Amino acid sequence: MDIKTILFSLMLFVNTIAIGQTHEFYVSPTGSNSNNGLSVKTPFASLAFARDAVRKLKKNGKAGKPVFVYLRGGTYALDSVLTFTEEDSGTANHPITYMPYTKERVVISGGRRVIGWKPYKNGIWMARLAGLAAGKSYNFKQLYVDDSIRTLARTPDTGFYRVKSSGYVSNETRNLAAQFVYDNDDFKADWTNIKDIETVVYHYWSDTRLPVKEIDEKNHTVYFQHPTGKKFVEDNKNPVGARYFIQGVFEALDQPGEWYLNRKDGVVYYYPLKGEDMSKVEIVVPVLPELMRLEGEFKKLKPVSYINFKDLEFKYAGWSLPSGNSNNMQGSGSVTGSITLTGVENCLFENCRVSNISNYAFDILQGSSYNTIKNCTLKNLGAGGIKINGGTEKNHPLSATTNNTIADNFIFNYGVEFPSAVGVFLFHTSNNTVTHNSIHDGYYTGISIGGVWGYLRSVAKYNMIAYNHIYNIGKGLLSDMGAIYTLGVSPGTVIRNNLIHDIKAKSYGGWGIYCDEGSSYILIENNVVYNTQYATFNIHFGKELEVRNNIFCLGEKEQITKGKREPHKSMFFENNIVYWKQGVLFSSDWDDYTYKYYASGKADGYKEQTKTVDVDYNIYYNPAVGQDTVKFTDKSWAEWQKQGKDVHSLYTDPLFVNADKFDFRLKSNSPAFKLGFKAIDIQQVGPR
Repeated sequence: MDIKTILFSLMLFVNTIAIGQTHEFYVSPTGSNSNNGLSVKTPFASLAFARDAVRKLKKNGKAGKPVFVYLRGGTYALDSVLTFTEEDSGTANHPITYMPYTKERVVISGGRRVIGWKPYKNGIWMARLAGLAAGKSYNFKQLYVDDSIRTLARTPDTGFYRVKSSGYVSNETRNLAAQFVYDNDDFKADWTNIKDIETVVYHYWSDTRLPVKEIDEKNHTVYFQHPTGKKFVEDNKNPVGARYFIQGVFEALDQPGEWYLNRKDGVVYYYPLKGEDMSKVEIVVPVLPELMRLEGEFKKLKPVSYINFKDLEFKYAGWSLPSGNSNNMQGSGSVTGSITLTGVENCLFENCRVSNISNYAFDILQGSSYNTIKNCTLKNLGAGGIKINGGTEKNHPLSATTNNTIADNFIFNYGVEFPSAVGVFLFHTSNNTVTHNSIHDGYYTGISIGGVWGYLRSVAKYNMIAYNHIYNIGKGLLSDMGAIYTLGVSPGTVIRNNLIHDIKAKSYGGWGIYCDEGSSYILIENNVVYNTQYATFNIHFGKELEVRNNIFCLGEKEQITKGKREPHKSMFFENNIVYWKQGVLFSSDWDDYTYKYYASGKADGYKEQTKTVDVDYNIYYNPAVGQDTVKFTDKSWAEWQKQGKDVHSLYTDPLFVNADKFDFRLKSNSPAFKLGFKAIDIQQVGPR
């Protein structure tokens, strides 16, 4: 008996002593569903069969003890989505846990290996997909070779084409155009299987997906099967033709690492990379759109509850947009998850791994509360890491999704298929905790919170975003994004002790912390933000944001941005340190104007206010610009203070330990401490 088995057996013994006798079932890829599943020697073969055995145990009234389902190592290839309902639930004292046996590696897969490869021509290989019936076809858009994704044949091979024109002249962002005029010979009418070809357009903050309907070479016009959601321009600030590429083109299969699926013939083609031996590589394609669902009935008070999933690996899901969906929703919000929770309470995913999927890893939907995702690794994701999207104020009260915990996770290489997806997306949800996560190498926002534009009622409140490390996102692909993004009225929401750096957008954006339309009543404190393409902190418009005790450094084009003036206090900007070497200090609209508000005790009931933002007790410093020449918007330091702004602030070196090496700890003699600044400990940032 090896040491791992001894330790695992000891753990089982300790658990038995601590909590009393438990029920145990065993599953193995080499097992049989004719077994009783009650021992390592007689395991079931499938997870679904083990789930049903637990369900039967409960129905027979014998489940009054914790239940453990132990999975032997190997790959469990799902034939259908693994689904859990209310009848599969445990209780607080007697949860049901699915986990590996003796720390063995367990993979739950929605993929199938493609075998039978034969040379085709010009270095390309081909394989017929076994079991493909006449008149039917697979619809996968991903192919993995030895666990690495390959490129669906596209043109151009790298970079983009640009839309020549769409004939759409409105200044509005959105439109319903279903065609555009292309330049040169970007499209060919004789391409194979025209209607399986997809045009991917990058514009604004979206990646738009448009399957081709018809190509008119004479007029250089391509027609799509459904309309776009936004104009075919880069964005309203840069109205050149939008970037696009075309994928799923057999005739474009001309580069090593590309592949193509002929859905009609049931044949897949692959052009191997240099050095790949087709007799040795493992090639896998997804055959399921998602892997697992937890489906409770929240309106009937029948949640799925107290099921734990520990140390499991989930791989290969191939979800595609439904017909008519161009992926216009912000944050790729209409993209589902490989693991979906609806009407779920008190369930746990711990130390799990999700990779090589085409959608979000987790999608937590209506009526789901008090769930935890912790210490998980989510990587190589078609969309984002975790999306939480509950009911709004217009929905049934039981549809509310609240009090979920997302902690100590690694989320990276996201947005591979849908680059507008978000690392962690909180949408119409409250009282959630998102802490100690590492989020990096995505193409859009790291963490997004909100759901309602402007000052309308929103259920997105009391969310805690703290101690997250967010870096190397944006990568210059899309615009209007930030490391942390907020939207709408969000009382009680706190953004605290996050470390943010290296944020880059395409045309505009690339902000550190981005408070978009209507962001209100949010506390933003103790964050360290540096190396952003645009402002380290940006507010479009909002109300009574409290921005205090942050370090904002080294914005490339600007440091702090404030958008619109409104007849209320937009922000309290106090006790912050702003340090820069290029770009402007303040940009956009920082001017005040007089407005009235109701105040009791006044004869007419109203009092005048002359400031829309309070700014004080800050330190500003640019080592290349003196106090006499620095500009606060278009004003000198003296003129700025004369307006009642930064009256107690200083323009002086904050005395960082080493700003050139991005060590923004303060020396003990920093002048910031005399203004009330509190040292920020970033050692606790990221997974613990």
